[in-house]
Amino acid sequence: MPDQGPFLPIRATWPAWLRALRTLLLVSLVLSVLLNPGDLTNARRFGITFLITFGYAGGLWLANGYIVDLLNARMPWGVDRPLRRLLITLALSTTASLVVIVGMNVLILLGFGQPLSHMLRPTMYAQILVPLAVTTIISLFLHSRAFLREWRTAAIRAERLEKESAVARLDSLRRQVDPHFLFNSLNALTSLVEENDPARAVRFIRQLSQVYRYVLDSQSQEMVPLADELRFAESYLFLQKTRLGDALAVEMQLPAPAEMAAFFLPPLALQLLLENAVKHNTAFQADPLRLRVELDVAGRSLVVRNTLRPRRLAPGEASGTGLQNLTARYAFLTERPVEFGPEGEEFVVKLPLLVI
Repeated sequence: MPDQGPFLPIRATWPAWLRALRTLLLVSLVLSVLLNPGDLTNARRFGITFLITFGYAGGLWLANGYIVDLLNARMPWGVDRPLRRLLITLALSTTASLVVIVGMNVLILLGFGQPLSHMLRPTMYAQILVPLAVTTIISLFLHSRAFLREWRTAAIRAERLEKESAVARLDSLRRQVDPHFLFNSLNALTSLVEENDPARAVRFIRQLSQVYRYVLDSQSQEMVPLADELRFAESYLFLQKTRLGDALAVEMQLPAPAEMAAFFLPPLALQLLLENAVKHNTAFQADPLRLRVELDVAGRSLVVRNTLRPRRLAPGEASGTGLQNLTARYAFLTERPVEFGPEGEEFVVKLPLLVI
């Protein structure tokens, strides 16, 4: 919930209204005694002084509370330009306070049977400017305090999200250089050598090198071009297809490179989905695991589909944190969520694509 500041929000609960009323009554009583101690000997005059003071205090409190409530709904402190919010708050608060002070002076003149033309007398300027100056100074202090609190909160939130992103990146690196992946790749390479197929063996080594180079180079980046991630995915899928053979069927439906140039995504996001598909589903030569990657340009999404055919995993393999970490990384970059779940006989994941 955003900081409501020192003023009462309009949508406050009844207990909050009662506490505010008690505070206003106490403040009005203290100010009445301090500003007009001579009225204590005359109950009628003191009552009038108290009512006027209470009117000023209540009107200023409600006016500022409405301003804070309105701005919290339309321009929260957490926006990327908090100083702009502070200046707008002070400007609207000063304007609202001026309206309340002028309105109270009009009511006082009418209450004492004085003509409204007295508002134009020079002596009235002090009765308007002095309370306005005091109110502005108090509002500046209180709103600045709220500004600094929200700025600190936003900084803590950004630091927390950055740590989550860093943890997710490290987790991606850890998974990608997992000894099982390297072990399986080396076994596939050994088979190529034994089959006396040097051309495929050389290509396999080059693709394996590109996979690990991309993993290491992308760890320091928040986002990478979609085209780079797709090239990496092709190398990664080449390694998997070499290992699994006809048990893995891959289809990539992508537009021309020019249509993808504007899109970015977190590094290794696509690799995570491809790895999960191979890891969590069975694949047979007679009934291959089907993977399809397609780009939804209109929806600015990268869609990954795979045959939903879950296989039993060892307890240590099924951590369940991959998609959670990916979702956390996206939350740091965009408000658009990662969508995933079964659709018929497929498991579908839609990755939002980012535009810089």
